[in-house]
Amino acid sequence: MEPVIALPRLLLPLLVVTLAACSQAVPAPVESARAAMAAPAPGKTVAPATPEITVHRDAYCGCCHLWVEHLSTAGFDVEDRVEDAMSPVKDRLGILPQHASCHTAEVDGYVIEGHVPAADIRRLLREKPPIRGLVLPGMPIGSPGMEVQGVDAPAYTVLALNRDGSTTPYAEHSP
Repeated sequence: MEPVIALPRLLLPLLVVTLAACSQAVPAPVESARAAMAAPAPGKTVAPATPEITVHRDAYCGCCHLWVEHLSTAGFDVEDRVEDAMSPVKDRLGILPQHASCHTAEVDGYVIEGHVPAADIRRLLREKPPIRGLVLPGMPIGSPGMEVQGVDAPAYTVLALNRDGSTTPYAEHSP
């Protein structure tokens, strides 16, 4: 015969309360985290978790696809548009020849010209300054999509493109 364990009278109600408390619905940690992230703190602006960016590029450029990969890896949702001609795109977006590079992008009302690092674009989307966008003229060695193994790349400066067409330094990079 099996021994019977007798519980003291006060222990039984404690056990019932404990079991009842454990059976209450508790939100899953993932759902709680999503809910907490859904609404920004008062006075704060938050960039979308997956920013959508449209990249206009020439089909025959050898580095544009590498910049698109850089953006995708950094969490951007990239619409990759191969254009028959880039000049009309640059004209429409107000990119002057001295600011030009091989590809042009649009994100949340801003223009991005050239091999601008994804971190700079995220900062732009977070801070939302009153500028037209960011430009990195030319194709600087060491910028995203322009990395060359074994080459010490010089520093480069991403520029803020102001509404009047002038530029000011936005971010310094030393690859």
